[in-house]
Amino acid sequence: MTLLSLLFALLIEQVRPLKDSNWVQSVCARLAQWLSRHLDVGQSHHARLIWSLSVGAPALLALLMHWILWWSLGWIVAMLWSVLVLYGTLGFRQFSHHFTEIRDALEAGDDTLARQRLAMWQRADTDHLSKPEVIRLAIEYSVLAAHQHVFGVLFWFSLFASVGLGPSGAVVYRMSHLLARLWSSQPPDLAVSHSEGSLPFDPVELGRAGSLDDQWVSEPLQQWSAQAWKRLDWLSSRATALSFAVVGNFEDAIENWRARTGLDPDDSDAVVVAATAGALGLRLGGGAWLPVGDAGAEAASGQDPQVHHLKSVVGLVWRTVVMWFVLLTLLSLARLLG
Repeated sequence: MTLLSLLFALLIEQVRPLKDSNWVQSVCARLAQWLSRHLDVGQSHHARLIWSLSVGAPALLALLMHWILWWSLGWIVAMLWSVLVLYGTLGFRQFSHHFTEIRDALEAGDDTLARQRLAMWQRADTDHLSKPEVIRLAIEYSVLAAHQHVFGVLFWFSLFASVGLGPSGAVVYRMSHLLARLWSSQPPDLAVSHSEGSLPFDPVELGRAGSLDDQWVSEPLQQWSAQAWKRLDWLSSRATALSFAVVGNFEDAIENWRARTGLDPDDSDAVVVAATAGALGLRLGGGAWLPVGDAGAEAASGQDPQVHHLKSVVGLVWRTVVMWFVLLTLLSLARLLG
């Protein structure tokens, strides 16, 4: 059932994708902000309570509906519910059109339009960026978006579903990501991030749902939501990095991964980017994470990203999707035969 749910959800999402600022996200954001408005008094234990309710209530609803439908109407209806939940939590097309627009502009030789598309995507100033920097950032943002909107959801959905918890894992992951963005104390700043060689924060456009400009959020709640997301994403980001290594250049991807982890083991985004760089043989991340010694020499020998490498990124992502489906198919067959 896990395999079929994912397959149908991805197919529906390809045909009729939800927008980045969609009603599902807005409802969840409204719930979180309502809880914050009524319970946030600046204490750590209140922050934990607000986060737990914001994530736990939607996840519990998804789980209860799954169990009720399973036992009352059968596994087919329960599977349709999982498809619906995955449709609301997956977001392949929520970022792919940004990447496609940037790639088309670069291939047409319109660097100004490419910078404008990148600025619209990340809500940041890109006028100072050169063409190679635009290409590099487009690759970095696209693989991070693929992880956060596809592979991270896929990983936690599969993990929770394997122990009978239905689609609740996808909800937990998506809500954790939403809260980290909604209650972030660090607004996106592409210029600062570029100059420091780090990855900027992925912004969110919540429309009417509001933001920190509309409602005060205490520092403990901001810190707790960021830490909770970091802990939850630690395992799934490693799964994504390993997947990129398997479908790409395995040795270089693992070497880059190890080198990056040695500098900052808690930076999950940089691990995904480092694995991508090794898998494709590119220099990504601004070069700030490259260590000294043999590992640094190997990592530094990668190519600077060029326009044609954007197609390689697309191939890497789709090969990873296929690999996940093959793996889930084998696991499903093993369970049936066992």
